[in-house]
Amino acid sequence: MVSKASIPDDIKQQTIAIVKQFNRISMHAPRDYYALRFRGRFAYLDRCQHGRVYQACRLEYGGGMEKWGFAIYKYSRNAYDPEEFWFPGSECVDGTVEGALKAAREAYP
Repeated sequence: MVSKASIPDDIKQQTIAIVKQFNRISMHAPRDYYALRFRGRFAYLDRCQHGRVYQACRLEYGGGMEKWGFAIYKYSRNAYDPEEFWFPGSECVDGTVEGALKAAREAYP
């Protein structure tokens, strides 16, 4: 990845807007939606279903809105795995937030 710094505020705002739109169009809020949290150069997408929160995936900022690194959450290892691409939805991973959301929804329906 390009940047080791924190995600710029304007990129965070764009990412928040994408997740909100995805939730509005593709999910069954308020009982089923994705929550977003930021830490350093990472954006974490958690699936919220019926009051429970499940890790889904982690995005790593790579310097632009179409340059996100992707790591699926592996419950078998209790960790994010950027090398894992053998899961339902992996074909959706394309460096975008939208692709990550689609992949996470397919991996953990």
